[in-house]
Amino acid sequence: MRHALVTGETPIVPGRHRSVACMTTTVAAPGLLRRLARGPSAVRRVTRAGLFLVETFGRLATTAAQEIPADAPSRARRLAWVAEQMCALHGVDVIVRGRVPEGPAVYVANHLSYLDPLAIVTHAPSLAIAKREVADWPLLGDPMRRLGVLFVDRDSATSGARVLLQARRELLAGASVLAFPEGTTTRGDRVLPFRRGVFGVARQLRVPVVPVTLRYDTPEAAWVGDEAFLPHYVRTTTRTATRAYVRFDTPLDPMAFDSPEALAERSRRHVLAGLLD
Repeated sequence: MRHALVTGETPIVPGRHRSVACMTTTVAAPGLLRRLARGPSAVRRVTRAGLFLVETFGRLATTAAQEIPADAPSRARRLAWVAEQMCALHGVDVIVRGRVPEGPAVYVANHLSYLDPLAIVTHAPSLAIAKREVADWPLLGDPMRRLGVLFVDRDSATSGARVLLQARRELLAGASVLAFPEGTTTRGDRVLPFRRGVFGVARQLRVPVVPVTLRYDTPEAAWVGDEAFLPHYVRTTTRTATRAYVRFDTPLDPMAFDSPEALAERSRRHVLAGLLD
């Protein structure tokens, strides 16, 4: 996986996270899946990709689950390692602008695809809030839960409240949290209203909120509506390359706003400005 900084932009400040350049990719060479997927027929492409995917996901899941760290910041760093391996496996190049703050923060981003948390967490170690269905994914669901990914049923108020309590505990323990407060994906041409939940937690704990803007080099990266996962996944992984553009905005002081709603709206405006930049 190639990680790049936009020329002339402020470089990332990784804080306690080890440099991405020093990480050892032991699972897959960059873009290996997309190369394996190329073949004389669509059937062979999908078969090769599928077999390799199962084997590699199994390795990742086993490695991720070994000696799960007890403290939240270490689990976030382990999750960042998994995210980096997944980006390398799928040939996703992440181009970053902005700075990652020291200490725990609430990262809030627009949502386009299942690739989003991988692109962000690689550079900003954090425990992501993900939809409940991901917990049922073979090979990865259980290790992700053990590492501290927070799974929420978006149709359940009880589940939402439980996840916010979990997020509060992780922040108090020193880890950052990543949320997608739109609650669904878009094609990246707009930013839906942000739900207030994590912004209330940020104000309670006086933890900075970092707006994050995501874009991809192709509209095909967006996974929206009722599109089936597998066809989209195969199409994405067999592309020549996929570039994710991640912009970390200036952290917002939650106590500078009168309410979680005001903080949510300001964060949304920052993300929208990043799309238009």
